[in-house]
Amino acid sequence: MSSVFLLWVGGAITLSGAVFCLIGALGLLRLPDVYARMHAASVVDTLGMLLLVLGMLVIEGFSQNALKLLMIAVFVLFTTPVAAHALSRAALREIEPQLDSKKQDAAEPP
Repeated sequence: MSSVFLLWVGGAITLSGAVFCLIGALGLLRLPDVYARMHAASVVDTLGMLLLVLGMLVIEGFSQNALKLLMIAVFVLFTTPVAAHALSRAALREIEPQLDSKKQDAAEPP
């Protein structure tokens, strides 16, 4: 009974992580400027990945595979903010203007 409950809980957590990753992917397509897209890619997809790993940890239980999943989660937690920072610095260096919500609406063309 307990293993079936853990399987359902792990599946629900994994499904919520997949939904967050889908929301992040839609944010990459729908958001207006490069800075907002980077926010969607880094924050939402990191949360989605952590929920995916947590769901797999619940399903897997305590084993050698759980240690590998934790190492993957730590690696992504360290690399995603660094990559987002590097992309924002590169966009700023290339003089990519940030969309000002007071001057221009995101739905209107420039």
